[in-house]
Amino acid sequence: MMPDQQDRDTLSDTDTRPAMENPAVDPLVAERPGPEHFDAAIGHVDTLWSSGNIAASAARGILYSIVETLGTFVGDPDLPEHARAGYIGLLESARELRVKIGE
Repeated sequence: MMPDQQDRDTLSDTDTRPAMENPAVDPLVAERPGPEHFDAAIGHVDTLWSSGNIAASAARGILYSIVETLGTFVGDPDLPEHARAGYIGLLESARELRVKIGE
């Protein structure tokens, strides 16, 4: 038996909100990740690369995504200035690590 349209458009059996109204599904509704998440991601990439547990190309790929995302945040005119400064600092950290790994 095929599920009806409403079943396909919701996130799960326990969440009956339509998918486009669900922050876990709709990026326009979701909140921006905090800087601590990006700091942790950059730190993990640095630790993994330094210990030899991740290939340089994989580390560069992850950092590319982080840099692109942070660049988008920094360019958002609605972002408060104090938050922008934090994201700019993280953007510079990610760029420095990318240079350290070698482009």
